[in-house]
Amino acid sequence: MFAAAMIAILTTMALALFRAALGPTVFDRVMAMNSFGTSTVLFIAVLGFLNGRPDFLDLALVYALINFIATIAVLKYFKYGDLAETGRRDPSEDTAS
Repeated sequence: MFAAAMIAILTTMALALFRAALGPTVFDRVMAMNSFGTSTVLFIAVLGFLNGRPDFLDLALVYALINFIATIAVLKYFKYGDLAETGRRDPSEDTAS
């Protein structure tokens, strides 16, 4: 049963890589890489169950958090062009001349 899940996850990962390579926009590519990261989390979890190593779930959770933060950072970079940009202006920069 877990072996069939591993095959399905590997197929999903291959399709996500294919979509990332062919995505017409940057956002399609980012979404495909996010899907690849989610599939990797599932792959690590199933691998842990297959090998009898439940401590792999901790690694999968850490990878899921890193995947989430990286996706948000990449999308913010493509939207603003800078990771430090907040999108808000400082009112002290407005000088009435």
